[in-house]
Parts: sequence; structure tokens; C-alpha cells
Amino acid sequence: MTGIAESRILIMATDGFEQAELEEPLTELRARGAQVDIASPGGAPITGWKNRNWGATHEATKALSDVRVGEYDALVLPGGQMNPDSLRVAPEAVRLVRGFVAEGRIVAAICHGPWLLVEAGVVEGREMTSCRSIRTDLENAGAIWVDAAVVVTNGIVTSRAAQDLGAFVATIAEEIEEGRHRRKVA
Repeated sequence: MTGIAESRILIMATDGFEQAELEEPLTELRARGAQVDIASPGGAPITGWKNRNWGATHEATKALSDVRVGEYDALVLPGGQMNPDSLRVAPEAVRLVRGFVAEGRIVAAICHGPWLLVEAGVVEGREMTSCRSIRTDLENAGAIWVDAAVVVTNGIVTSRAAQDLGAFVATIAEEIEEGRHRRKVA
């Protein structure tokens, strides 16, 4: 069991992430004492999406190719339409999602972020939530979609949208403190 103040968390994103869905977990989890890294394709800086326009740019601390799953307690996948849509066609991003799930580490996805879970083939039979626009994608991949602020299935945390961020971040912290989860990959 890892206390949140001793945990290492990875946020995986690329350009077009929903600004609040990266910044609030980053800020809140660091405030709780966690070490939080941002990984992007090639380790390049990434720019968010806010109020229907480009937002702030964040420096990545790692390239996706340099991430080792065993170094982290949790993976956070922010939404926005562009960010997960771009990452789900990046083999390295999909490999990392599968690795976190296979090792029983916490995986948290919000809004369109669960698209990465679909692409990784890890949603079948799991209760999940997301923004409404990808509900059918999750159901077609075998997930049981639930309309709730946060849904947790054996250490996989999903939320609908930015208005659920408080509950999303609190649940990530709770799940990290519970420790690794034994689960089938899917």
C-alpha cells in the first residue's frame, strides 16, 4: 500500500487535452504530496484546449518511449477530443495503458480519455463512465456504461467531464492508497 504522499503518478497527454482535466489532477495530486510527471509523444511540450480555443502549454517531463510502468503507481488520462484521439493511434501510448492495467496499477480516465482504454482492449465487462458522446464506443467494446460522476472497477477509475474533477481526483488518491489491484487484463 502506497500513501498518496509517497506515490508517483504519470499523466499521459498530447496537444488538445482538456485544460482543466490535466491541470486540476496535476495541481491537486501534487498538493497531496505525490510526484506527478507528464509524458507526451517525443517528450514535446503540449498545449491544452480551453473554452473552444488553444490554452496553456505544459512541459513534458518524459517522452512516452522513456516511461517504465513499474516506476509509477497510477496513470491519469485527461480528455478533450483531440488528445485521446491522437494518443489512441500511437502504439507506445496503447502499450503503456495495457501495461498499467496488466500490472494492476491505478488507471484513471476522464471525458474522452476512456477511448484509450477501448483501444487498449481493456474495457470488456467493466463498469465505466465517460462523456456521453463516447458511451456507444465503450458499450460496443464491451463496457457497462454508467451515468455517474466517478465509476471504479477494480482500480480503473473513470469520470464523465470537468464538472466531476473533484470526485475524480479524490478517488484517484483513495485508489492509490488501496494499492495495486489484481485484475484480468480483459
